[in-house]
Amino acid sequence: MNFKLIFFALIVGIAFACKKDDPEPPGNNTPDGPQLIFKIKLDSTQARLDAFGDPINIPSGHDAQSPRFNEVSLHYIELAPNKHTQLSDGEIVYQGATTPHGGANPDPADFDKSIKVGDGDVFYSANLKDVDPGDYKWARVSLIYQNYDVDFRMDDPQNPQNQLKIVGTLASFVGYNTYINSYIINSESVQVSGNKLQGYWGWEAASQVIEGQAPVTTVPNPLHSSSQIPPGSCVVTGEFVQPFTITGDETEDVIVELSFSIQNSFEWSDNLDNDIFEPLDGDTVVDMGIRGLIPSQVQ
Repeated sequence: MNFKLIFFALIVGIAFACKKDDPEPPGNNTPDGPQLIFKIKLDSTQARLDAFGDPINIPSGHDAQSPRFNEVSLHYIELAPNKHTQLSDGEIVYQGATTPHGGANPDPADFDKSIKVGDGDVFYSANLKDVDPGDYKWARVSLIYQNYDVDFRMDDPQNPQNQLKIVGTLASFVGYNTYINSYIINSESVQVSGNKLQGYWGWEAASQVIEGQAPVTTVPNPLHSSSQIPPGSCVVTGEFVQPFTITGDETEDVIVELSFSIQNSFEWSDNLDNDIFEPLDGDTVVDMGIRGLIPSQVQ
């Protein structure tokens, strides 16, 4: 049995994309007074949303699981005062590094300089004095990278009568375009030394590595009717639990939690209707990624 060929067909129909914006954000990673701090939360119990920001169940004939995230990286954070604020017209508080390497125009995101964190970690802090005071109701966040584990089942190559439960790791580059020197999926290193467009992924299982390119996937945007996100973008939009206010007179740090829904975000067509991901028996992946965003001030 050719284990490698299995994975070439494993993740067809998946989607990832992100957007780069030109304005430089205020703030930096050198603290100067009270900070605006962003923490990451990856929540498998948070509502599972469709592209319009409405709750959606798993379709008939499909199944899904909540992947176990190892790390994630963002490329863009924007605060928007109202539902009519167009993308990049709000307060851009973070934008990741780019690089001229690879010769693309605009410059691709620089994976080597991207900030990679896990669930519950602080992702970034900006100086509050550099953020415009105001009331903000929405947050927009663009992801650049995701790394997580999923479970699947396959026949034992040594004994076809047995079935093996396997854990596979996926590294997905979800940016508009990313310059990658090299990266590690789980234990295996992949050398790229070039640009990779949105949707590039590397899969590792049983010490085997497969690379591929995925098309577009679900990106929740509850403001689709008033503030659209360009097609092929993974700028996820979420409403603050309560309107978020910056007065300009803060004397202590302010912490905002960015809670991403990963509830059943790894979805496949369940060929045998047995609620088990079995790519060898005809199951094919149809969607994966973030399923919603809820920003909230926690301090």
